[in-house]
Amino acid sequence: MVVRTKFSKEMKLKILSEANVKPLSEVCREHDVSIKSVYRWRKEQQQYPKEAFKGQGNMYKLEAKLAEKDRLIGQLYAENDLLKKAKALAQQKQAEEKMLRSSR
Repeated sequence: MVVRTKFSKEMKLKILSEANVKPLSEVCREHDVSIKSVYRWRKEQQQYPKEAFKGQGNMYKLEAKLAEKDRLIGQLYAENDLLKKAKALAQQKQAEEKMLRSSR
């Protein structure tokens, strides 16, 4: 049975700082953490320095996904508005052409 340990933000930062001055394998043995986890934490800290290890379940990733969805919704609203205007112009042009044909 595998027991997963949750490390606090402070503990992760401490392990990462120790890994900068000591051999990684030694640090991992001392804290009973896998090397893979330390690499993942290091990558996360490099990619998202301010948001790394924030909350439970990496909230910043959820926030990023939500921001992407909001951006997409805004883009779809803009496209929808453009299509409505194009439809109105096409209908107006058809009506004008119909009027010209009927007046001949």
